[in-house]
This record gives sequence, C-alpha cells and structure tokens, in this order.
Amino acid sequence: MRPRFTVRVRLTLLYTLLFAVCGAALVAITYGLLAANLPGITELTSNDGEAPAGSAPYGKNHEAPPPEFIEACKSVLNGQAAGDTDPNLVFKCESAYREGLLVGAQAQRDATLQSLLWQSGLSLGAVTLMAGVAGWFVAGRALRPVHRLTAAARSASEHNLSARVALGGPRDELRELADTFDGMLERLQRAFEGQRRFIANASHELRTPLTVMRASVDVVLAKPHATEAELTGMARDVRAAVDHAEALIEALFTLARNDGGLAVREETDLATVAEDVLDGIDLRDRRAHVSLEPAPTTGDPILLERLTANLVDNAVRYNVPGGAVWLATSAVNGHVRLEVANDGPVVAPDAVGVLFQPFRRLHERTGSDGFGLGLAIVDSIVKVHGGTVLAEPQDGGGLHVTVTLPAIRPAAPLRHERAQRRSVGCGCEHDVEADA
Repeated sequence: MRPRFTVRVRLTLLYTLLFAVCGAALVAITYGLLAANLPGITELTSNDGEAPAGSAPYGKNHEAPPPEFIEACKSVLNGQAAGDTDPNLVFKCESAYREGLLVGAQAQRDATLQSLLWQSGLSLGAVTLMAGVAGWFVAGRALRPVHRLTAAARSASEHNLSARVALGGPRDELRELADTFDGMLERLQRAFEGQRRFIANASHELRTPLTVMRASVDVVLAKPHATEAELTGMARDVRAAVDHAEALIEALFTLARNDGGLAVREETDLATVAEDVLDGIDLRDRRAHVSLEPAPTTGDPILLERLTANLVDNAVRYNVPGGAVWLATSAVNGHVRLEVANDGPVVAPDAVGVLFQPFRRLHERTGSDGFGLGLAIVDSIVKVHGGTVLAEPQDGGGLHVTVTLPAIRPAAPLRHERAQRRSVGCGCEHDVEADA
C-alpha cells in the first residue's frame, strides 16, 4: 500500500527539492567558474622559455629532482655570482625550478577546488535541511485558509448554513476562493430559507380548500336528514374547493417544472400569444389599450402564453372599477418586449421586489385575490427563457411590468390577423386596424 502524503508534506518536499536543485546548480556554477580562473599546468607551461641548443630540461613527467641535483643548483647560483657557470646546468636548474612551481600550483589548485566542493556540499546539505523545516512551517501557514474552508464546509448542513470563512489578508487566490465559498454558502442559505417558506406557504394554501371541503361535509353529515338542496350545496362547495386546490397545484407544478430548465424551444411571436390571451380572458369592465408589433422569440409557447396570461390577469384583478389595461409588444435592439400596465392602487416602491416571490400579495394572505403565485411564475418563466422582468409602480397607481427576452430574426414577415391597435371595453365594439 502506497504511503499517503498530505498536501503539507508534499509542499514541504517540493520546497526542499527545489531549494536543493537550485543550491546544487549554484555550487556547480561556482566550481566551474573557479576552476576556469585558477591556472593549471597547461597554462603555466605555455609561457616557458626555450632551452639553449644541445641542452635538455631535467626530469620527465614533473618528477622531483634528487637532493644531489638541488645541491648542484645551489653551487650554480654561487657560480653565477662569481661568473663561472655551466650553461647546461643552469638551464636544468631553471627547468627544475619551473617544474616545482608547476607542481605546487597544480597541488594548490586541486586542494582549493576539493576544499570548495566539500565545504559547499556540507553547507548545501545543512541549509537544505533548514529549508525543509522552514518549508514545513510555510506550507502550514499557506494551507491555513484551506483548513478554515474545510471547517466551514464540515459545519455547514441543511439546517445550519450560517458558517462563513471570512478570510482576511491580501486579495490573492486563496482569498478569492474563500470569498467564493462564502458566497456559495450565502446563496444556499437563501435557497433553503426560500424553500422552507415556500413549503410552509404552500401547505397553508392547500390546507384552505381542504378545510372548506371538510366543513361542508361535516355540516351536512351533522344533520340526520339532509335535504337534496343541502347535498347539492355541499357538492358545489366541494367542487369549488377542488378547483381551487387544482389551480394551486398546477401553479406549483409550473414553478417546479421551470426549475428543471426549458424542455421545448419553438419560434413564437409574442404578439400572437398576446392576441390569444386577450381572446380568452375576461376583462370585466376594464378598458384595454393594445399595441402589438412583431416580437419573435424562441421558447416554450405554453409557458410564454402562461406568462402573458398571468400579467394580464394581474392587471385586470388588481385594478379599479372602469380602469384601464395596457398591453404592448415590440422588438428593440435584438430583444423583444412585452409590456403590461394597469390602473389600480398605489404600490410602494419597496413592495415591488417582493411581489415576484411566491405567495406574496399586495393585500393580506387571507384575501381572495389569488394565490400570490402569478408574478412568481412570471419570474421563473422569464429566467428559464434567459430574459429579465422589471416592475415599476406608476405615479397615479398601478404597476408597469416589462418583460425582455432574446429575439430571433423571422424567416418571413409575420402577418397579424388582429389589430395593431384596438380598444376593448365592456359592451363596446372592437376597433380593428389590419396591418401587415
């Protein structure tokens, strides 16, 4: 079984190895430079003089001269002082002297290089050992943020995501990793909290129709002889509660399906979708102002129709008697827009953002104005189509919602059978202006 080395051990070994390699290279370079600059026998002999004719230098292979020859050379020196010298013997003595210089220089050179090699090797070994110890502490300090990340990850769970690394110091790669990890924990915390709120709100909303059905059934069963009218009334109440629960479950299913991504992509014109929605919706006594221009995009036609229907339904529902609803589609700068606005109560600017959260309404949760999922479904559909949604309160009351989606270039000009502009009111005629 192979030994398992921790990251700290591997980093320490790596630091030590790099230091040893660099130190060995420095020693080799120093040794080479010194060896190249110290003169050897070859350099010294290249400067020797020439011997007189008929003479030969003493010794071969730089052999040491015998003591008799040394004494003779001393006599030659005395003879030179007296002026009586043998030229051949003088040459041999000078040659022996040069040979001694060469041997001494070579011995000094070899001793110097050997001493440098040994002392550098011992110093390199000692400093490498010190580098290993220092590398151990440096690696531990460098890995300290990783240990904090590990501790935060271990302490994080579905029920506790409040742990943060909160790493200080310079903004290096480890700081960026720690900040990214903290951001991920924060997003997970918001997601889990939103999920818990969603489950709690959904449970409350689903409990309402069940309570209505149970109360209706209990009232009838409490009577020993229920009449046909009472049974029929109970059936109507139960049917209404079932429809309410079915609509809520369908809305929840739409939200859950959008979390899985877009499964269908077809070329769709938002103008055509808006016309179909207007044909199938009850505007009550609201006046509709419609301006439809070609707005081709790619997506799920059913979801885009649901998006438009939810916006128009909200514009009709949260309105004033005899109020107006504006609906427009257009294509601008590579994007298509769907704009829906309405008259209605004044909306506080700080209340706009929460309207796109599930089960959030302008009024109390106990009201009868829907489930509070309409704009949440709109937001999820827009996100799954890669678009954006913006809601702005109007000065006189009401809300102006703008949906922006990526546009496509249609293969052929799209023709509308409906009006580009029309005014629709309760009990009024439709004004149609055909456009190509």
